[in-house]
Amino acid sequence: MLCRAAWSAVLRRPGLRAQGTQAPGGTARSQGKMTPYTNHYAQRSYPMPDEPFCTQLSAEQRALKEKEKGCWTQLSHAEKVALYRLQYQETFAEMNRPSNEWKTVMGCVFFFIGFTALLIWWQRIYVFPEKPITLTDEWKAQQLQRTLDMKGNPVQGLASRWDYEKKEWKK
Repeated sequence: MLCRAAWSAVLRRPGLRAQGTQAPGGTARSQGKMTPYTNHYAQRSYPMPDEPFCTQLSAEQRALKEKEKGCWTQLSHAEKVALYRLQYQETFAEMNRPSNEWKTVMGCVFFFIGFTALLIWWQRIYVFPEKPITLTDEWKAQQLQRTLDMKGNPVQGLASRWDYEKKEWKK
């Protein structure tokens, strides 16, 4: 996909555009100034494009196209492949080959996860205030001891599970 995007960007350059677009009296094709590879659209779901892949042929390619009109048994394998490449951009095997785009996506995901982790670490050190004293373990232990000393909720609550004689939790 990246190659197709790059190729379409190359075709969009001012020097490679069609010189005569469409005149009021004729069509763009009748002027014969269309660049090659403009309307070629082939995918697995649409295997037969409207136009061949290569529209402007060299002298050697034109000779090969003339030879194509004859008996195909006289064509070599390389000539058949060359004729196929004139008509189609990719084979089905090339269209179905796995891309390595997942590596780029996973790299970006891991980069942003790492950047976010660094940002959170920096905020914990330099931005967030210190923890309040009520969140320290000593404070929590003192609060628990105070609740037990006041015998808060002695029937079903916390004080009901504390043994005041042995100074430990009931088993």
